[in-house]
Amino acid sequence: MNARPTTPELDVDLPAGSTEAAVLVLHGGRERSHDPVESRHLAVRRMLPFAGQIAKEVPTAAVARLRYRVRGWNGDGADVLADVAHGLDELRDRIGPVPVVLVGHSLGGRAAVRSAGADDVSGVVALAPWLPDGEPVEQLAGRALAILHGTRDMTTSGTLSARFGARAAGITTETACVRVPRSGHGMVFRAGLWHRLTTAFVAAIVHGDGLTQPTALAVDAGCTVCPRGAS
Repeated sequence: MNARPTTPELDVDLPAGSTEAAVLVLHGGRERSHDPVESRHLAVRRMLPFAGQIAKEVPTAAVARLRYRVRGWNGDGADVLADVAHGLDELRDRIGPVPVVLVGHSLGGRAAVRSAGADDVSGVVALAPWLPDGEPVEQLAGRALAILHGTRDMTTSGTLSARFGARAAGITTETACVRVPRSGHGMVFRAGLWHRLTTAFVAAIVHGDGLTQPTALAVDAGCTVCPRGAS
């Protein structure tokens, strides 16, 4: 077994011109595991095309991918959340105080939502997030939140995502929640749509344009808006 890294790894793609914003991309993981994260892991590799398309379509943003030290949430998520905080600090050191959008898949979606209270975070895009009942929403005050969840996800709950979005709606500046049809937790089927929609939501948050247009784009592509009264 490889030794646990002492710090998380941050890979930053800087824009060619001035940096007006940053996007921190957070991969998924496991509920419980103290194994170190490796670059070959599917959860890490899965986020590469998301980061690539965001960098291409939002050219004024620095796009960073964070690799956690360990794979698991492990109860209170202390290790993962500390890694996200470390990544945000490193971004500030490298590019200065710019607005940051957090993009996270599964466990990374939970980490993104939990970390949204950092001063420079302007919004969160959560992909098939793991959001158990009771997840706090207060840290999202003054931030934008977009949630995307596949209708065939058998790993995390689209109903819980919708429920979380409904609770957050009165706290965030704006909340959008859409269901991606015929797609599961790995976002493999209809991957191109996941990439396009994620990038559209990120761009809207970066530019302060609101979430109405990317939500309409999702609906035009066959997605449905999450029910507000999900139970």
